[in-house]
Amino acid sequence: MFSLLLVPVLLVNLTRVQVVQAGRYNGNPANQRAVLARYSQPRGDIVVGGSPVTGSRATGGVFDYLRTYTDGPLYAPVTGFSSQTYGNTLLEGVEDGVLSGTDSGLAVHPLLNAITREQVPGGKVLTTINAKAQRAAFAGLGGKRGAVAAIEPATGRILALASTPSYDPGGLAGTGPAVTADWAALTGSATQPMLNRALRQTYPPGSTFKLVTASAGLMNNVYGGIDVPTHSPDPYTPADTTVPITNENAADPCQDATLLVALEVSCNTVYGKLGDDVGEAGMVRMAQAYGFNQTGQTIPVGVSQSVFPTGLTGQAYLALSSIGQYDTAATPLQMAEVGAAIANDGTLMQPQLVSSLTRADGTPVRTFKPRVFGRPVSAPVAAELQQMMVGVVSSPLGTGGNAAIPGVTVGGKTGTAQNGVGNSGTPYAWFVCWAKPSGAAVAPVAVAVVIEDSNADRADVSGGGLAAPVARAVMQAVLNG
Repeated sequence: MFSLLLVPVLLVNLTRVQVVQAGRYNGNPANQRAVLARYSQPRGDIVVGGSPVTGSRATGGVFDYLRTYTDGPLYAPVTGFSSQTYGNTLLEGVEDGVLSGTDSGLAVHPLLNAITREQVPGGKVLTTINAKAQRAAFAGLGGKRGAVAAIEPATGRILALASTPSYDPGGLAGTGPAVTADWAALTGSATQPMLNRALRQTYPPGSTFKLVTASAGLMNNVYGGIDVPTHSPDPYTPADTTVPITNENAADPCQDATLLVALEVSCNTVYGKLGDDVGEAGMVRMAQAYGFNQTGQTIPVGVSQSVFPTGLTGQAYLALSSIGQYDTAATPLQMAEVGAAIANDGTLMQPQLVSSLTRADGTPVRTFKPRVFGRPVSAPVAAELQQMMVGVVSSPLGTGGNAAIPGVTVGGKTGTAQNGVGNSGTPYAWFVCWAKPSGAAVAPVAVAVVIEDSNADRADVSGGGLAAPVARAVMQAVLNG
């Protein structure tokens, strides 16, 4: 009699463990069975331009399969790594459910799979990356320390994410002394090869931030247009300090310059004064409209917050912040977003790195459509900003001539940003730009490049000299298809 009573109790408990609490047990780090099961089949692939840039290799060991990478250093800022020892990062991390086959959306017959516990093959992650643009960005950076972010302005699709120096994520796949030695070498390196500089590193944006300040001035109609004298002294000394703001070259025509000429020459005095004229509230509002101070940005991997300071205590700090100095900081992706919004007639699209998720056979599971982030400037103001950026590249006075492409309209902005206490370090070289073929409605590509070239002489570091040629190569790669 007792045995008969025990049977239903055991059945209820079995159901509770295998169905109700299955997720909790599977997710327990101490459950090696779940870990072994995850690597008992090939992992799904991350795809660029229709071709996988990842793979899986049978090991014959405890873990049946480990991850492999095609052109690992080239795509490491996109894929991240998948390691039985150190976990998963970037797309390998955020899309782990799809790649490992555990995402509930992959199962064709979810209930049947839940009952039979049959493994579902890993799905695919289709990225928005343009292989030619990615290669151009990586080759352009070469042995320099820096990053590139490229965006399709009309959609927000990310076309390139390069970061140098890079690393081979394949060295971290699996277990054993070789993997731990590789990890120790990478994490101990002074050059931080595993740092994703395009997404996870912020820099003072320097003069490229003048695009945001110009936007604020035009949207607030401070001077009535880009061809109106700004009545700016040279040097400019904010009212609450005795320390003047000067220009890179004292001979530049910055005194009373128009916004157009001041952007072509990159006058600190004009744009520092413009920031003060707009006021802190207006500057903060414009910076945030472009995405600064945004928390929790994902593409779907996480992006570090770009910052325009708030609560400034005086005009001098506001003026410096308005020319991309003081505490203003931006990721390369953020500055590519600024260029993309201007190129897209004032509409900023949400950056996206993944176009769709599919089952192993290619059947779509989720598709991601372009989404609008906001409209930081009106279409007429965007047109004025485009004209100013074209002048930077095409005018005899312009600082961005190295980005010019014959037969193509190119707009750009150079930047040479302070680095270190009292600007004691080697400056960062920036370039933000877009390119539009004749007859095109919208530029198909916007690019931001930053180079931390610690090997260059200080006098040789400039956005136009170091970063613009890299940006030009990326733009040409996209335009050439």
